[in-house]
Amino acid sequence: MKIYKFLSLFFIAFTLLTLSSCQSSDDADPQDTSTGNLQIKFENGFNNLGDIVLNQTVQTSTAGQKHNFSTLKYVISNITLIDESGNEFKYNENNPDKGAFIIDQADAVAGIVYVDLNGVPKNNYKKMKFGLGISQKAYLLGQDGQAEFWTKAKTKGMSWSWAAGYVFVKLEGKYGNSTADTNFMNHTGNMGNVAANNTPDLYREITLNLPTTARVTSQVKPSVHILADLNQFLSGGKTLSLTAENNMMMGSSPHLADVTDNLTKMFKVDHVHND
Repeated sequence: MKIYKFLSLFFIAFTLLTLSSCQSSDDADPQDTSTGNLQIKFENGFNNLGDIVLNQTVQTSTAGQKHNFSTLKYVISNITLIDESGNEFKYNENNPDKGAFIIDQADAVAGIVYVDLNGVPKNNYKKMKFGLGISQKAYLLGQDGQAEFWTKAKTKGMSWSWAAGYVFVKLEGKYGNSTADTNFMNHTGNMGNVAANNTPDLYREITLNLPTTARVTSQVKPSVHILADLNQFLSGGKTLSLTAENNMMMGSSPHLADVTDNLTKMFKVDHVHND
């Protein structure tokens, strides 16, 4: 009986020790400060069919206009990753030098433009948020506060003068009713300090759900594949038509505000790879 009692006590002690060890291990997990990387892949298409070929791919709008793009560029900034508990990791918020990217279809490789985020905290992310354009808070840091990105934007043709600021979206190409044969140019963006200039703020934030959790670790680099449906340009929430009055516009006119609102609906996450 003494042996059985001893063995019973030993078993209980062993179980408690094991549970304590597991608890300690679980408690240590939240203290894991390791980081990893995450890749975002932007694929521009029409009606969720990817890989627009500049000067070739033609779309017919809801209003019956045919159009194609010779230039297709937009700025992405203020990327935020949201975990399963709703906590946010802001990637270089309002710091264009490190946290803003120009998505240029001319740079696409097999239809994809790649954005790499480094130093992302280990976590399971369920949502992503980002800005289309550059926020006023970032712009008002001044030219010295974003010298690297400003130079890059100038090189890419995504800026006006400093007083006017950045081009947020640059769409150029041809349009027409039977064939796409008339030039158009729609460049959206803020006119500098929108409060001082009494102009609309065309910076927009977009939040996307991830169909599969992006599991960032020091060994796993998730890839988030985003489809951008440029059919939203003219056939989005508001049906638009290109005319002689709006086919050559830059800035934040009512037409370009409508274009901006349409384009905020063009993004969706197609899939996530965890490898």
